[in-house]
Formats: sequence, C-alpha cells, structure tokens
Amino acid sequence: MKQTWRWFGPADTINVADLPQIGVEGIVTALHHIPPGAVWTVPEIRKRQAEIATPNGQETGLSWEVVESLPVSETLKTQGADYAAHITSYKDSLRNLAACGLQTVCYNFMPVLDWTRTNLAAKMAHGGTAMSFDVIDFAIFDLFLLKRAAARDDYTSDTLSIAEIRFASMDEMARKTLQNNIVAGLPGANDNWTVTEVAALLDTYRDIDSDKLRSNLIDFLSQVVPLAEELGMRMCCHPDDPPFPLLGMPRVMSSVKDYETVIGSIDSIANGATLCTGSLGVDPTFDGPDFVRRLGPRIHFAHLRNTTRHAPTDGDKTSFYEAMHLEGDTNMVGTIRALLAEEARRKSAGRTDSQIPMRPDHGQDILHDLNTDSMPGYPLVGRAKGLAELRGIMASLSA
Repeated sequence: MKQTWRWFGPADTINVADLPQIGVEGIVTALHHIPPGAVWTVPEIRKRQAEIATPNGQETGLSWEVVESLPVSETLKTQGADYAAHITSYKDSLRNLAACGLQTVCYNFMPVLDWTRTNLAAKMAHGGTAMSFDVIDFAIFDLFLLKRAAARDDYTSDTLSIAEIRFASMDEMARKTLQNNIVAGLPGANDNWTVTEVAALLDTYRDIDSDKLRSNLIDFLSQVVPLAEELGMRMCCHPDDPPFPLLGMPRVMSSVKDYETVIGSIDSIANGATLCTGSLGVDPTFDGPDFVRRLGPRIHFAHLRNTTRHAPTDGDKTSFYEAMHLEGDTNMVGTIRALLAEEARRKSAGRTDSQIPMRPDHGQDILHDLNTDSMPGYPLVGRAKGLAELRGIMASLSA
C-alpha cells in the first residue's frame, strides 16, 4: 500500500517538507478554503500541488495523491433548490482535478455534521490525549444546547436522567466547549456551523428518511460516476462517523450492506469505497477482513485507525475513543492482510491501480504533540507512531 499522510495545507501546523523524514510517500489534502458547491479551479489545484512538491522552493519528492474531500454540499444531499448548479460545479471540479493528474476522490454523504466527537482531548491512562465520543455528552448537546424538538424521543429514560444531572453540574465554559467540539467544525469538514444554523439545516431533512437519503446519494452518483469513469478517476465514499444516527437524521453508509447497496446501484469501477476501519469499527458487528473480501475491487483508499467502544451506551449508540492504531476493537492485522491480498489480485489482473493508498488516521496526542497546537486528531508524533506500526505490519506480512 502507498503510505500517505493527510495535510491541511499551509495552515497546517506540520511542515509538509518534514514528512519524508517519517517515510511518507504521498499527500492527502483538499482545498478547504473553497466552500461546498463552488468550483475548484485549475490554478487553485496547481497552487496546492506546488505547495506540496516545492514548499518555499524546497523539493519534497511528494505529490498530491488523494483528494479528501471534494465536499458534497447539503444542497446535493437534500436535492435543494440549486441542485443542478451544484452538480455542474462538482463535475467541473472533477474535470479540473483530472486535468491536473488527480485520480482518487474521497467524499462523504453525512447529513449536516461531518465526523462528530464530544471531546477533542480526552485524557488517556498513558498521559496523552485522544478524541472521544460520549453518548451522555452528545445527548446533553442535543437536549439542552441545540434543544431539538424531538430529541427526547431518541434516548432511553436512563440516558435522559443521567444527561439532566450531568448538564446541571456543568459550568458555562464546559457547556460552551462541548458545543464547540460538535458544531464548530473538525478537520476535513468544509462547513462550520452555529447552533442556530444546525437547527435550520436539520429542518431541511425533516422529510428525508434513510431510504430518501440513500436515493439522493445514488442520484448524485448517477450524475458524477459516468464522468469520473470517463476521466479515469475513482470516487470513494467515506463511511458515516460514527456509524449510527445522530440528531434524528438518517445514516446510509454505516455497514458493509450499505456499501454493497450503493456500489451495486451503479456498476462502475469509478463508484467505490473508502475503507475507514475506525469509523466502521465503532459498530460491534464490523469485520474488517470480511469487508475487504466482499468489496475489495472497489476499495480505492484506506484509513487505517482504531477505536475502542465503552460504556455508556444507548441502543445502537455507543461511547468510544480513538485508540492506538494496533489496539482497539478492529482486527488491524487481519484487515491489512486482506488488503495486501487484494493488491496482489489486482496486480495479477493487470490493474493499473494495484497499489491502494492508505494513511494513518486520528492519532493520539503524545509527547511533543501535547505542547503543539495541531489539528484535533491529526498530531505529528501520534500519527507517525501509527504509521510506523502499520508499516511494520505490512512489512512482516509481505516478507
């Protein structure tokens, strides 16, 4: 697998010129300054490529390998009033990316909120920190900060009782921090919302259930996949994170069955999957090696990360934290073994994309990270440690 690294552009606290020192082979990035629905122009794409290849005139030997993400706007997800214009913009962006040599485009179809955490720096026993999701804290946000009308219907009586008690004990700073963690935007999210804006956006999903959202996703793909295939590009959908409904909104990419349905709806190599072992792994039924065996030919990108589930839970909603890459609930060794086998099959079949780009994801903050204002979930040392561990597994299984 090609060992890539997510970099957030010039605003990133990590110097892209330093990344070859830890064995990075390619860069995953996006044009986060361009709002969803707007066109990514060739000059902007070329500018980012130069910022990776020759920052301050220094040759890195690195190139932009994967686009993550070319965002799917809320208008496209809901088929809103400007749907046709947003489809045109998305297609124009694909054409421009292809003209600049980019072939792999990761995207997601999560309503309103991108990946969601309640704590961006939860204390770990070893002294470092990790991002985490706590069911009670999320219920507090839903019930008492967002004040969603139907929120009480989504939680058990035990969760409601505990949430009320915990909320009463929180001071104003703790409440504001929780709110910001959820709505202020996380790395990779191209939208930053206020609570008022989130409430208004939720209203646009009032008549959209999981069947309708899935239909909207398939409609979107029916518009863009033929063009992507014509351009020699590969679209790969990132799973829901976490893989269960939030704020009363549907989820449609949370399981292997979801992927089989959506990928099967448009039979094209350009209609593929991003395998994120951490997002999918929050579901206790997730089987990484089985996912690869069933969908291997359509996996165009892999996020290798781990999560650990823990109490409290509420139905299908569970609390979890971002674990070390080789710890947690996902069988990382088995998943990597299956991915390497898929690469071997592609090579024997003569596929030009036999090497699957992967990246370590959502590292814990350790050592130097703890004194650095890095992007939440994207520290230098924690991810470098994860990459080294993943590289060791790949090397041992390839020997």
